[in-house]
Amino acid sequence: MSQKRLVRSQDKVIAGVAAGVANYFDIDPTIVRIIWLICFLVGGSGLLIYIIFWLLMPTR
Repeated sequence: MSQKRLVRSQDKVIAGVAAGVANYFDIDPTIVRIIWLICFLVGGSGLLIYIIFWLLMPTR
C-alpha cells in the first residue's frame, strides 16, 4: 500500500498548491481555493499560508 504525499499538483492554476492539498484530502480543488480566499479576505493569513505551502511543498 502506498502512502499519500502532500505535493504540488501539475493540475495548477497558480502554483498547484490548492490542487495538491485537494488531492491529498480527496476533495475538489475549488473548495480549497474558496477556503483560502475566505482566509485571505477575513484576516489576510490565507496568502501567507499559501506562500509557505508553495515554498515547502515539493513537486511530484
